[in-house]
Amino acid sequence: MLQVLLIVLVIVAGLLAPTWPRGWRIWPQIAAAPLSLVGALLFVGGGLGLGRQLTPFPKPIAGGSLRQDGVYGLVRHPMYGGVLLIASAWSLVSSPLALAPTLLGAVLVDAKARREEAWLLEEHPDYVEHQGRVHRRFIPFVW
Repeated sequence: MLQVLLIVLVIVAGLLAPTWPRGWRIWPQIAAAPLSLVGALLFVGGGLGLGRQLTPFPKPIAGGSLRQDGVYGLVRHPMYGGVLLIASAWSLVSSPLALAPTLLGAVLVDAKARREEAWLLEEHPDYVEHQGRVHRRFIPFVW
């Protein structure tokens, strides 16, 4: 529920807060384009990869299979990374003040992923091998 609130805050801050200064607007907008594209690919790829196992809760579905292919071969939590990139892109397009709830969202997602990984280890003991192969948790080649 907290993550939904933070997403709403990012959107509202982007709509209501002051925009980037005129001379600076083009650079955040240029940076936002690839961020939003990669974010959308991660988010959609993660959702499609989970299929019927997709749930809004971090606890994996009992008896589900461990996803290690597709975007899950690049990062362990592609949907979380996708949301963070899309929120960052929105902040860069709209307002620097929208970066504050985006940063809080990153902290929340990090904590949520840590808890999810503990549950994944309980459900799938071989998850530790996946962690060893896929070092990035959210964003390929970055984080």
